[in-house]
Amino acid sequence: MRLRLVPRSLAGQLTLLLLLALAIAQGVAVTLFAWERIEAVRHAHRDNVVLRATTVVRLLRDTPPTLHDAVVVAASTDFTRFSLTEGPLVARTGAGRQSVAIAARFSAALGVGRDRVRVAPLWSRHPHRGDRDRESRRHSHGHDEDHGHGPRHGRLWWFTTSVELHDGRWLNIQVGPPPGAPPWGAAFVLSFLLSAFGIAVVTVLTGRRIAKPMRSLAVAAERLGRGEAVENLPEAGPQETRKTVHAFNVMRERLDRFVRDRTTMLAAVSHDLRTPITSMRLHAELVEDEETRTRLVATLDEMQRMTEDTLAFVREDMHREGTRTVDLHALVDSVAADLVDLGYEITVGDCDRILLACRTVALRRMLRNLLENACTYGVRAMVRIAQNDGQAFVVVEDEGPGIAPVDLERVFEPFVRLEASRNPETGGTGLGLAIARSIARGHGGDIRLENRETGGVRATVTLPGAGRANAIQRGR
Repeated sequence: MRLRLVPRSLAGQLTLLLLLALAIAQGVAVTLFAWERIEAVRHAHRDNVVLRATTVVRLLRDTPPTLHDAVVVAASTDFTRFSLTEGPLVARTGAGRQSVAIAARFSAALGVGRDRVRVAPLWSRHPHRGDRDRESRRHSHGHDEDHGHGPRHGRLWWFTTSVELHDGRWLNIQVGPPPGAPPWGAAFVLSFLLSAFGIAVVTVLTGRRIAKPMRSLAVAAERLGRGEAVENLPEAGPQETRKTVHAFNVMRERLDRFVRDRTTMLAAVSHDLRTPITSMRLHAELVEDEETRTRLVATLDEMQRMTEDTLAFVREDMHREGTRTVDLHALVDSVAADLVDLGYEITVGDCDRILLACRTVALRRMLRNLLENACTYGVRAMVRIAQNDGQAFVVVEDEGPGIAPVDLERVFEPFVRLEASRNPETGGTGLGLAIARSIARGHGGDIRLENRETGGVRATVTLPGAGRANAIQRGR
């Protein structure tokens, strides 16, 4: 199963976006905070070195020369090494801004001129190339660098300073790197976690509140697409959501009004046609020629059927019937049993129990139409029912001559009859399949026809929103 890193819901995406923004903002803050702490530690380390150097210079000035070596050794540490030489270890102050600033700090603290303080560039292993040979000669005469009498060249120093003393000698100060400052503090990490948790909670609640009207809108649109009766949705949430819900409510009202007006008009026309048809039937009964009378009555009967079928076709858009959940297999089996009692040959395959929210009267009419067509034009009907990915499939097959490929879609048009291609003795108004597809699409599904390889026609009805009985029970 493929792992989804990006959530699909609005609340999840909004939470992830804000948490990413928080992480970036906190990362920048941590970087700046750590940099400031490191700079503060460096300044404190430098000031401490200057203070220690000032103390050593004063001790060397106030103590006898015989104690100078002891003073230098006692003042040296692992981070700061002092040494006395006849010449400066640093030839001249580096041109860098920090070297100049450190030299000025030493000059001011020691009360000497800038020319008597020299600072090597920062982070140098050998401060001055010209001093290497001279320092090597000093080491060969027995000076031990570990005791502070000479410079330690094998180590990377932060900076090196040479200060001229009152007796003409030079005090060399080699300063190691400042101790690192921990960039992550416990309080800072705790603050970040609390902020992230608070933002996540607020974002989830806000996202759910924003997404709730949209979820209701999606459910209502799906129900409306299946032909169910949908009430106006409450207009809540942000302004954009309110406008969307309001547009949906207006659209639903306009659709209902349009269908209602059209159906009312056609119902009135149908009602008005019944009166002249009845009058013509009465006059036809007065015709003395029996053959002419029979033809007139047959024509009037066909007009009556066309009027009723047309009205039934239009009424499918009204969806006056309520929706309820039924067992699809039981519904198909019931329709097939009724037709078997009338002499049709129909077999229904076994399947699991599939629950479907539908308008049962309309769905029975659609199934009855398909089964009657299969038995009338194809001798017998075979029905299979299946379910996959939330959709139900009802497959009706017959063993007739089939339909020309160019007519597989045209037969769904109103008043289209293909008696010549299937059975020349068949009558009808040509509205049966049109009504059947209208019912299927009114449920959010569809009907598709195709010719079987072994002969006959296969009608596949697709109905969305299906589920197994145990799945629905678990959802409850």
